[in-house]
Amino acid sequence: MNIITALIPLSPLLGFLSIGLYYKSMSPKFSGIIASGAVLISFILSVLVFAEIWSTRTPFTVNLLNWITYENIQIPFEFYIDQLSAIMLLVVTGVGFLIHVYSIGYMHHDAGFNRFFAYMNLFVFSMLLLVMGANYLVMFIGWEGVGLCSYLLIGFWFKTSEYNDAAKKAFIMNRIGDLGFLLGMFLILQTFGSLSFAEVFSQAANYTGSTGVILAITLLLFVGAMGKSAQIPLYTWLPDAMAGPTPVSALIHAATMVTAGVYMVARSNILYVLAPESLMFIAVIGIATAIFAATIAIYQNDIKKVLAYSTVSQLGYMFLALGVGAFTGAVFHLVTHAFFKALLFLGAGSVIHALHGEQDIRKMGGLKSKLKHTYLVFIIATIAISGLPPFSGFFSKDEILAHAFAFSPVLWGIALIGALLTAFYMFRLVFLTFFSTFRGTEKQMKEMHESPNVMMIPLMVLAILSIVGGFIGIPEFMGGSHALNAFLAPVFEAGTKIIHAENHALSHSAEWALTGLTTLLVIVSITFAWFRFVRSHKVPASDSTKLNSLEKTLENKYFIDEIYDAIFVKPMMKLSRFFHEWFDIKIIDRFVDEIGKGVMLAGDKIRLLQTGTTGFYLIAMVFSIIGILWYFVLNQ
Repeated sequence: MNIITALIPLSPLLGFLSIGLYYKSMSPKFSGIIASGAVLISFILSVLVFAEIWSTRTPFTVNLLNWITYENIQIPFEFYIDQLSAIMLLVVTGVGFLIHVYSIGYMHHDAGFNRFFAYMNLFVFSMLLLVMGANYLVMFIGWEGVGLCSYLLIGFWFKTSEYNDAAKKAFIMNRIGDLGFLLGMFLILQTFGSLSFAEVFSQAANYTGSTGVILAITLLLFVGAMGKSAQIPLYTWLPDAMAGPTPVSALIHAATMVTAGVYMVARSNILYVLAPESLMFIAVIGIATAIFAATIAIYQNDIKKVLAYSTVSQLGYMFLALGVGAFTGAVFHLVTHAFFKALLFLGAGSVIHALHGEQDIRKMGGLKSKLKHTYLVFIIATIAISGLPPFSGFFSKDEILAHAFAFSPVLWGIALIGALLTAFYMFRLVFLTFFSTFRGTEKQMKEMHESPNVMMIPLMVLAILSIVGGFIGIPEFMGGSHALNAFLAPVFEAGTKIIHAENHALSHSAEWALTGLTTLLVIVSITFAWFRFVRSHKVPASDSTKLNSLEKTLENKYFIDEIYDAIFVKPMMKLSRFFHEWFDIKIIDRFVDEIGKGVMLAGDKIRLLQTGTTGFYLIAMVFSIIGILWYFVLNQ
């Protein structure tokens, strides 16, 4: 099993090296097969590892080498496989494989086809390091790796300056979060003398030291999670990241990379339960992000931007679950979200592909008769994310809402509003895209076509997963055993014991009442969207002057980017220009220039001594010898 585990990240790494070294000469068809095959091999191996963990329920560690040794500190390069990492392996490699196959059709006309697949394989390798690492340092390598790949893939079409700006924005904002993660690791090392999960968590379980230190560690780690998982205030990079190709949005910014922060907090659950203030802070940030992003999504007209803000909002729900101690609920929603959000992005890609790059939903409409298969899978994913039974999102989102109610009815009420907003803006997207009459050009109407099988088959698989994915977590009050909760129980055992001792469990009748109320209100929200955008044929105004002040504020995303630009970007640019023009040019450059001038001047003067006269050289030699002898005489 050790060899099998080590081969899981090695396969996409070899795929990256193979394509990356020969991308100029390799045929696109061959590179697509290599990249997809590499991830498929990782998926098959991940299934074997998952089967081993499922049957034995015993975690294991794979030590590859003794990496860093300094005095009493030892940091090996090793992998740790338990129930949590086994599930993440299936999500990363399974969804990743489907997106790779889809990309063969979506990117087949792109000049950078081979380069694209090299980057995608490198990303999968980095993500696997992140979830398999047995210590925070190996996790951090993968953490930085996915950040690098995100930069490369967002700016994939680098000839467009807007895309380059989006890539730089993502990279810089992630660096802010990564600094927090790095400081958190230093504090962990100072406090526990190790970065290995096994040692840190075993010591934390019996920790009797300062609670302030644990609070600092957990908050610093969460800063890293805020950057990677796009939470307030470090969320603005994610919507701009839609500049990358649509498969990138599906893989990196919906199904895997942005969930890295959720995984890291869930992995560190024993630390967080020792700092209830951190959990409360996470819950508040999560619910605030969920509502904030949902309100913005209501007035977005770019099909990918709607889904981007939806991703930010759903990540907020995951952090809400973590904050109220529902660690399994957060992982459950992470898994189901990977299915239906990847499906939504790939479905949006199918629409964009059919309309030759059009992304404005105001210029769509009536597509369900032309793109029947795309409409089918898109509506399935929309129902799933809206939380209607029996689709996957229903089970995972309702579990979060139930835990939120047990923790605080106020949090539950706010989260419920977010769920209703989600149903509204997602069905708004469906109704404006697929219903009514087509609002595009005649050329688009004539050339519109369904996506090829290489794109449709992954969509169909994800649609099936979006339907049945929730069955792994059927709650007890519905007659299920919640298989996922039973499977993950050993990972979250210490944390859940402490948290559930403080919270009151809901009765089955209360859970039925909450579920029924939520479902009823979601249906009402969908019905309202239908009356507004189908029955009354209302289309968002293309002229912003026709919008009221609230609509303009939401369409412009609360002007947060402009506020950040005024508070942070412009002052930093002015400070940079000051240092460049005054300190760099007038001090540093001038100092270097003066040294060069001094050398040149000295050379000009010394060169005058080179007269070419033999007598002068003899006299100089005699005086030099006398001077040397005199020096030694004086120093005896």
